[in-house]
Amino acid sequence: MKKLKAAVCAAAVLAVTLSACTAPGGTTAPTPDGAAAPAANIDRDAVISYSETEPSNPLVPGNTTEVGGISVLGTLFRGLIEYDGKTAAPRNAVADSISTTDSKTWTIKLKPGWTFHDGTAVTAKSFVDAWNYTAYSPNLMAGASYFSHVEGFARVNNATADGKQPAALPAAKELSGLKVVDDKTFTVTLDAPFSEFGVQLGYAAFFPLPASFFADRKAFEAHPVGNGPFQFASYTAGKDLLVKRFDGYAGAQKVNIGGIDFRFYTDLDQAYADVLANKLDFLSFTPWTSTQGGKIKKDLPDDRRKTYTYLGYQAIAFPLFDKRYDSPQFRQAISMAIDRKALIQQVFNGGRTPADGLVAPNVQGHLDNQCGELCTYSPQKAKQLFDASGFQGDIELTSNIDSGNQEWMEVICRQIQASLGRTCKFTPQTTLGDFRKQLNNRTVTGIYRSAWVADYPSIENFLNPLFRTGAASNVGQYSNPKVDELLKQADAAPSQQQGQALYQQAEKLVLQDMPTIPIWWQSGTAAWAPRLHNVQPTQFRELDLFSVTVSK
Repeated sequence: MKKLKAAVCAAAVLAVTLSACTAPGGTTAPTPDGAAAPAANIDRDAVISYSETEPSNPLVPGNTTEVGGISVLGTLFRGLIEYDGKTAAPRNAVADSISTTDSKTWTIKLKPGWTFHDGTAVTAKSFVDAWNYTAYSPNLMAGASYFSHVEGFARVNNATADGKQPAALPAAKELSGLKVVDDKTFTVTLDAPFSEFGVQLGYAAFFPLPASFFADRKAFEAHPVGNGPFQFASYTAGKDLLVKRFDGYAGAQKVNIGGIDFRFYTDLDQAYADVLANKLDFLSFTPWTSTQGGKIKKDLPDDRRKTYTYLGYQAIAFPLFDKRYDSPQFRQAISMAIDRKALIQQVFNGGRTPADGLVAPNVQGHLDNQCGELCTYSPQKAKQLFDASGFQGDIELTSNIDSGNQEWMEVICRQIQASLGRTCKFTPQTTLGDFRKQLNNRTVTGIYRSAWVADYPSIENFLNPLFRTGAASNVGQYSNPKVDELLKQADAAPSQQQGQALYQQAEKLVLQDMPTIPIWWQSGTAAWAPRLHNVQPTQFRELDLFSVTVSK
């Protein structure tokens, strides 16, 4: 029997046992980045200011898929498992054990003592009701497809491939594969074996919901109630969102700060200036301008900055709901027109690594050079493919610019124009929230900036949510039946190793179609105020809130 229960230290993020040996959050443990403040000098009630993109939707776990919303949800909620801040290794959180004998039927037992911020208990029903609500297509939840492996999904979700709900209601309202056994136990039956299922369970779509959500969703959206280390305090649209420490938090690790003030900057350079002026405590991603001429090394000492890699990539992608982009030759031409090395040198002073695939290097199952020639700068070949594609009109690129994307997107546009001999224009969008709304509404007409930060540490997460027909984050509406079939086979593979080989085949086929053009593997430089100590950026581009402390 496979049993996902904390027992031994494991560094491999895709091990069957979801466990990691970690000490409870402490107040004096030193880290390599910033000296630890003595316990007597720690201000446990300090509220830290934190730059983040504004959530594009109300904070309902099953309806949130973008980075800003996921970041805030991670403070308000805790799932069955959580991921280690430094290694991304999964370990049990609300779950006491997650066990299976065949990767198809799973038994989940909960730890006692977990409560929501309103004082009600977290029970098996809290998970089952939340999952059923998210999966039921008339509820129009963005994360519904994460439950597509659960038995009965087709009977509760009859949404079309473009995410629309037909007039006819689904045949059922609840997943037949979910059963509450008692307050602390429920079972999940999948429609086929899925060895990666257990690793998913720390992602937001799988968070529990309190009874108050189902009683009044609008009231919940105005004041979310979770079970995480922080509780919602206030939200001012376009400005900030405040959360305060929840002292009833039942997790093994405890936070040593009083709260977080998430601030929504539309200008990353201004956020960086505020860090330098000690007006902002933490910035996870410094702007490209700080890399020019070694500026950041002059601006900040070593103990106030850190360069780190994380589970993701930066890309541009095509709105395939627009028939102008139907030609794979056109999409391949755009990729081969981009000089990734020159871009990275010009904009980031060499501080990025060109991407050669769709699965991050620090994820088990990654293969080097999956993209091959198609991700190699070849202007002559690109021009041949472009001319053969018959594309008409100017080429347009678009992106939100509140997280430092305008400069590199403009460089790519100039490269494309030089390689293909066709005018390229960049159209900026002010905020990620506005940009996501246009993507979700399918009103985007240009090639758009895309990026992926892993929801959970699995090769499957880099493919299913993005490239399966109708998947939660497949905003460009890519669809290839051969890819769907490979992903289905990979999901049902009897072992992780066999599954990874099939996922790799699917990745290769997607890259041939080129609905998304990988540009570089994600890395960034975090910067922070001098009052912060034990600062550790995570593999998900967030601050490890269980390690950070603030001096008085």
